[in-house]
Amino acid sequence: MLAYILAKIEAGRDKEIFSQIKKLTGVKRAYATYGMYDLLIEVEFDDVESLDSFVFDKVRKISGVRETVTMICSEIIDHT
Repeated sequence: MLAYILAKIEAGRDKEIFSQIKKLTGVKRAYATYGMYDLLIEVEFDDVESLDSFVFDKVRKISGVRETVTMICSEIIDHT
């Protein structure tokens, strides 16, 4: 299961939190972004329970993460 998590981060803590996120198991890629959200995290898990655990028990418990939005991919179009 492929998913993307958007995260809002407390001002001034971007690099610190980005460093913590990219070390977590399940993270394929993490992107620092501009705009409404500060991070885009691409993750892959075997099931929704593992994704839930990642979001609720890991990402949301990092001090400085203010908000998350999770998008689960239902279909992938690969142009490679």
